[in-house]
Amino acid sequence: MTFRAGDTLVGLDVGSSKICAVVGEVTEDGGMDIIAVGKSESEGMRNGVVVNIERTVNSISRAVDAAEKMADLKINEVVVGVTGSHIGSSNHHGQVPVRNPDEIAQEDIDRVLEFAATVKITDGHQIIHVLPQEYTVDDQDGIQDPLGMAGIRLEVDVHIVTGQAMAIRNLIRCCEGAGLTVATLPVLSPIASAEAVLNDDEREIGVGVIDMGGGTSEFVVYHDNCIKHSFVLPMGGNHISADLASGLRTSIADANRIKEKYGSAITGVDNGDELVEVPSVGGGAPRTATREYIASIIEPRATEILNMIGKEIDSRNLWPELSGIVLTGGAAQLENLSVLAADIFDTAVRVASPRSVGGLVEAVKDPRYATGVGLVLFAARNPEAVLRPRTAGGVMGSFFRRIRMLFGRGLSG
Repeated sequence: MTFRAGDTLVGLDVGSSKICAVVGEVTEDGGMDIIAVGKSESEGMRNGVVVNIERTVNSISRAVDAAEKMADLKINEVVVGVTGSHIGSSNHHGQVPVRNPDEIAQEDIDRVLEFAATVKITDGHQIIHVLPQEYTVDDQDGIQDPLGMAGIRLEVDVHIVTGQAMAIRNLIRCCEGAGLTVATLPVLSPIASAEAVLNDDEREIGVGVIDMGGGTSEFVVYHDNCIKHSFVLPMGGNHISADLASGLRTSIADANRIKEKYGSAITGVDNGDELVEVPSVGGGAPRTATREYIASIIEPRATEILNMIGKEIDSRNLWPELSGIVLTGGAAQLENLSVLAADIFDTAVRVASPRSVGGLVEAVKDPRYATGVGLVLFAARNPEAVLRPRTAGGVMGSFFRRIRMLFGRGLSG
């Protein structure tokens, strides 16, 4: 089943700093036009996890209402992204005998995926994604889709993403509280972001995507057109703002504004002696600080976040598979963050906004919309996920068939 021209899809990015609803419409040529964007300040989320259901429901409702007014339509169903420190991942291998050696059937593929996913996971957690990396038929490896091939033994390497069942359930409950149906199990946010910002060549030759949001920094590695690793760090732009608020003795809101307008991820900038007005807490007289001083507060935390991601890359020995790093997400807009990242990682770094969409291109030409746009693209390229809804704790009978449909031929569709 596929979507038809004129069908609308909605991606809902429920972040720690903002809620964003992106409405896309399928075009005649199978592309995607963005027709509406709604956003609101996020209340009730911390580090990617729901901490107050009522506030989160209200934040979602405001974002969805804004998108509905812009698109002049009623939003009932969404594809939602998930993140948070509860997310875990690991790589596994599965092997099964082929029942009819003359032709590998879909049943064989389902069985090997199911076998590969038969792993012990942390109590209270559930599988979100089982992502095939490559298949092997007998001694022939590097196969992306073994359907119809001849062989007696089928093997698969997979990347498994898990999450805390109650955290996922609470996220879904918030969407339902806002009058929405969640079309499928939540999609890991950096997977969605990568849908929006990467091209086919980058997925093939190998690249790391860092989606730096308010409460989390998410990392995913692509190589040979598949996901090799994913990782969520519970630190992001909000932590930089908190450092600024403390160092400048001002409110979080003012610190965030100063960070976005005057901040830099590195010290020694040319206009470092420029004075910035800093509001005092409680209505006192404002003070001033130099941009150099502001950068001196930002740089250590930005360095810490990037170094922690670098340690994760080191520990997994992923550098040989990476040709560069792509930064996206709201916090990626911090001035000179890409310069700092290039220095720390010693590789090419670019800041990326959503691509491969039409319509309101300028409205989403911003790294902060990568996840929302990516969720729409994910849904369009994987209609099985939307047309056959799944919820946390739901029936798993056709789970592995859906996984094969979603990822057996790669995320780029």
